[in-house]
Amino acid sequence: MENVSAQGQLLETATAWAAADPDEATRTELQELVSRAGTDAAAMEDLSDRFSGVLEFGTAGLRAELGAGPMRMNRVVVLRTAAGIARFLEQQADGAYTPKVVIGFDARYNSDVFARDSAAVFTAAGFDVLLMPAPLPTPVLAWAVRRFAAEAGVMVTASHNPPRDNGYKVYIGGRASNDAGRGAQIVSPIDAQIAALIDHEQPACQIPQADSGWLVLPAAGAEGDIEAEYLAAIGPVVEPQPDRDQLRVVVSAMHGVGGHTMRQALLNAGFGDVHMVAAQEHPDPEFPTVKFPNPEEPGAIDLSLELAREVGADLVIANDPDADRCAAAVEDQGAWRMLRGDEVGWLLGDHLATRLPEGRKLGNSIVSSRMLAAIAKDAGREHEETLTGFKWISRVENLGFGYEEALGYCVAPDLVRDKDGISAGVMLADLAAQLKAAGSSIPQRLDELAARHGVHVTDQLSLRFTDLAQIPVLMDKIRTNPPEHLGGSAVSEVTDLSQGSEKLPATDAMVLHTFSGARVIIRPSGTEPKLKCYLETIEPVDDIAQVAQARLDATTQVLAIKEQLAAYLNAN
Repeated sequence: MENVSAQGQLLETATAWAAADPDEATRTELQELVSRAGTDAAAMEDLSDRFSGVLEFGTAGLRAELGAGPMRMNRVVVLRTAAGIARFLEQQADGAYTPKVVIGFDARYNSDVFARDSAAVFTAAGFDVLLMPAPLPTPVLAWAVRRFAAEAGVMVTASHNPPRDNGYKVYIGGRASNDAGRGAQIVSPIDAQIAALIDHEQPACQIPQADSGWLVLPAAGAEGDIEAEYLAAIGPVVEPQPDRDQLRVVVSAMHGVGGHTMRQALLNAGFGDVHMVAAQEHPDPEFPTVKFPNPEEPGAIDLSLELAREVGADLVIANDPDADRCAAAVEDQGAWRMLRGDEVGWLLGDHLATRLPEGRKLGNSIVSSRMLAAIAKDAGREHEETLTGFKWISRVENLGFGYEEALGYCVAPDLVRDKDGISAGVMLADLAAQLKAAGSSIPQRLDELAARHGVHVTDQLSLRFTDLAQIPVLMDKIRTNPPEHLGGSAVSEVTDLSQGSEKLPATDAMVLHTFSGARVIIRPSGTEPKLKCYLETIEPVDDIAQVAQARLDATTQVLAIKEQLAAYLNAN
């Protein structure tokens, strides 16, 4: 009887949600699900999942599958979230000023709708609201938060998630933030403060919404074109150089919103020989040519490599769908390969280490390679490690360059307090052009860095789950019964980062070191249903002639660690 009663209550709750849903599509979707649930066990299970709680608002904002119900991304959830953010900003202002909010969106399903709903809520709250004129990259929004001294920025995007997902990313700035975090994504305790102000029971029709009153920023071709202003702002990240049209570049937008911006940024910098991957150049929320619209995923850049071989390119640049990440590929010993995120981080960090003003630091996340620390030390610069994510990296005081291994690079922190795949792509092309002009190449530069700082080989192991409850079970296993050996070497140290330290806030991650110098970091993903493991081995060398063999040895060791770790995690 209790089960029957619970199901009846669930049907009533879902029916009430549908009746108040302002979106005809999700309203109809939910009504059809309710009508089937009485005789269809799968429909009842689907309903139960949608109403099993509420989407948790955190430092990653919101991200989930599109659909009706409090555990999905939809207009009701967005309206309530925007209202919560408005309450937070009102508290911060305390009547002393009028908050300003700038809103951007990508080309995913409903991104424009969620952006307009947010503008309607913030305008009704009496705020000054600036809305992007079209789907544009996340870095444009992040730049605009600082450009307009806004108290908050909202970017509607699910970045590289599957097509049916969408998300809501929040930035803090202006008078609502201090200097270190001005223009960066929110961190604790701001996320908790906003979350506490989101009323998950408030009917959408009772949330004040304006019909107009926000300012739509100038579109392409208009005076003050916001994309053109962003491009002009990042232009000086590279200095003028001759013969850049000698570098042939292939660019993929991965069906996202960065195609035009990336191409124009390269053209503005003097790279005239740019070839776009036509099948992926224009926004398409279905992402038809890739399984996952993430350059890191196997096969995602196959079309880019095919075009690179066809046109004889020197460099491939592939942005993720919201263009805050930058993947790269080069020809190495006759075969094309994608560079690891760490490798691009080393290249850009080394490129900037001797060019940045005095006092500027290099920084990276804890899960990134240890080589940037060596590069910084060699250049006489300070280096700082942070928790994973640019919400932390961008807050490094006096940051000059920051990166994370997941293809994120911040080469102009004074402009964009976030990862920026556009400016990073231009700077990588600049480095590739300089190397080509000098008769060198990116693979040769990587060998030189290895000879100077040791051969660092990194890899990842990711386990994807449908049952999220399995992730904390595995984390508990690592805490209570960690592996004793990895890659033929005994584990020398196990560190639980959930305890926090003087340098790092508490985070759900475990660090394992071996006596051979290998390191493994294990943590749950903050944006996907994954447990992620980051592996690194280091082989010291005396000169560049030893690099090739040392790289083979280090690769063999990291693969052995990966295999052993997978067996450990998959064992009952």
